Amino acid sequence: MQVEFIDVDGVRLRVGVRRGRGRPMLLFNGIGANLDMTLPLVNALDDVEVIVFDVPGAGDSPALTVPHRFRWLARLAARLLDRLGYDMPLNIAGVSWGGALAQQFALDFPDRTNRLVLAATSTGMLALPARSNVLKRLTNARRFQKNENLAQLAPTLYGGLMRRRPELLERNGYFSPDPSTRGYLNQLIAGLGWTSVHRLHRLRCPTLIMGGDDDPVMPLVNIRLLYWLIPKSYLHIVRGGGHLFLLVRANESAAVIKRFINERRYDGTDGQDYYAAQNLPPDGTLKPLTATRALPDAGP
Repeated sequence: MQVEFIDVDGVRLRVGVRRGRGRPMLLFNGIGANLDMTLPLVNALDDVEVIVFDVPGAGDSPALTVPHRFRWLARLAARLLDRLGYDMPLNIAGVSWGGALAQQFALDFPDRTNRLVLAATSTGMLALPARSNVLKRLTNARRFQKNENLAQLAPTLYGGLMRRRPELLERNGYFSPDPSTRGYLNQLIAGLGWTSVHRLHRLRCPTLIMGGDDDPVMPLVNIRLLYWLIPKSYLHIVRGGGHLFLLVRANESAAVIKRFINERRYDGTDGQDYYAAQNLPPDGTLKPLTATRALPDAGP
């Protein structure tokens, strides 16, 4: 992944782009998480081109002085895509808090959204919340610190494989420098009172909804609610999956995502239509040079 800092309308963002083939994917991360935490999933996605960035206040993107709502953050992401030169519809993916932002982006920019992937997320304010003890720990930025207490709390907080193998947090790059307190609060405020319930019926892009049946943070009923409300949605339940199944079960999750974004639908959203728009063969391979195409003179 190539990582650089990009100024977008006066906002400094740390951006990572992993070049690949086919239609690119913009990935929105969870609250307080930085782009390094997405590497297990990005690596498992093989040759899919992925764009991910640290939201202001998370990772190495400086926190903003004034908090902004999801609508503003979605516009910021769209402006970032402009700066990077992506002018065609992209596949959009979001996990947890980032799943809410992905919904906002898809609703505000339908012409820039090809297919949508929502993982371990909800409709926002009208969703069934986690239990109070889990919610209290989740809203604390110190959960990203490496300490003995978190290793003990991880099974209860994240569920899934964390119940048996909490050491996977460190192995998969979960621990990182803390997000700034201001940045973390800004992200919490961004989603305060937000809901997509009344707008999801407007989504017309194919949508994959993924959730774990052992997720203390996001009860499965929220995943099913998204499935009921989004017209062209497809549900995948990760059996025994906790809140971090994209991280600790990256290969399995990536296989489901790749199958969804690559399958033929004849609706203008599949890979063959993307390649056709760029005058490439259906498999996206570049045409080799022929004898009639002279190579440029390299000089003496």
